[in-house]
Amino acid sequence: MSIALTDTERAAGLRRMKTVATGLLAIMAVIFLIAFAFQEQYPWLQYVRAAAEGGMVGALADWFAVTALFKYPMGLKIPHTAIIPRKKDQIGTSLGQFVEENFLSESVVQQKLSSLGLAQRAGAWLSRPEGADRVAVEGAALIRGAFTVLDDDAVQKVIESMVRKHVVDPPWGPPVGRMAERVFEEGHHHRLVDLLVDRAAEWVDGNYDVVSSVVSQRSPTWVPHFVDGLVGDKVYVEFLKFVRAVQADPQHDVRLSIDKYLKDLAQDLQHDPVIIAKAEEIKAGILDDPRLHDVAARAWSTIKTALLEAVNDPDSELTRNFKAAVRDFGRRLTTDEDLARKINTWISDGAGYLVRTYRSDIAGIISETVERWDAEETSRKIELQVGKDLQFIRINGTVVGALAGLGIFSLAHALFG
Repeated sequence: MSIALTDTERAAGLRRMKTVATGLLAIMAVIFLIAFAFQEQYPWLQYVRAAAEGGMVGALADWFAVTALFKYPMGLKIPHTAIIPRKKDQIGTSLGQFVEENFLSESVVQQKLSSLGLAQRAGAWLSRPEGADRVAVEGAALIRGAFTVLDDDAVQKVIESMVRKHVVDPPWGPPVGRMAERVFEEGHHHRLVDLLVDRAAEWVDGNYDVVSSVVSQRSPTWVPHFVDGLVGDKVYVEFLKFVRAVQADPQHDVRLSIDKYLKDLAQDLQHDPVIIAKAEEIKAGILDDPRLHDVAARAWSTIKTALLEAVNDPDSELTRNFKAAVRDFGRRLTTDEDLARKINTWISDGAGYLVRTYRSDIAGIISETVERWDAEETSRKIELQVGKDLQFIRINGTVVGALAGLGIFSLAHALFG
């Protein structure tokens, strides 16, 4: 695994390599002077002189080439030197275009993502307990952070505005009428009617004294007491028979009357302006402004308290269920090929859309960043990154020049003596 170097370490390495390359040039110069001075006495030194001479030429030429990239050689403004400082902006633009055309290609990004199998990898990680635990911890931190940032009054106003927009402001009559009409047409209310009739029969069966008392209270004062008892008994018996008849007969007139009344009410709620207005009055009475504000405040307070308590307790039911859901989803990603393929396709298509739409903007960051750099600072940054390797060019040029000088002199000496 490569270790990133600091600028200080790169600068030290660059100085060492410059010292080595310059030292090699100095050695070649010393060898050349000695060989040149004594070649008459020792003819074989001619070969040494030629090699040293070629090495100096190669070293100087490569020193000039390397130096010309970053600055003016010896301060002389020779044409086509100090290339990086002078053409910084063009280099940034070209680099941005290169990245855009070769790396931010939609097909390249999609092919790479398709080969990674991100859904399967994510599923394998999520299916492990440590993966689910990490997601739960990060999710809890996100919720706590959100509650810290959110203003309670602002959230309550949002909840209140949503309730007002979707619940209070729309008329209640027509939607309630349509829902009721469907319920009544499908006969779902019959169970409620059966329950009410059953309760009524049970009440009448167990409240003989109440019925008799009501009859006695309603009869004239001149009627004898024993007559009230007979009449009360008769009324009770008939009332009980009536209720039991309604209870036993699904097609009883009372039941049919109730059905008709409810269906008519459903129609009136949708089309009768008077009934619709009454429904609006009822709604206004239930959800007036103070009550609506109180509902929003209580709803937000309840949600906030419940969530904070749940996320702060690793053993809470919400946390356990969340972890179980995460692990289950991870297992599905690893076993359900269709699901994994769909998610991989979504990721690939999403990345393709981003690259297709914003590739120029992303690549533009490179050119804009380089444009903001100072020319000398840009040259220094680039030299720190690649300068050490470029010094090898000087060293190689010295060695190759020496070999070339020796070879040329040897060939010429062999041909011409």
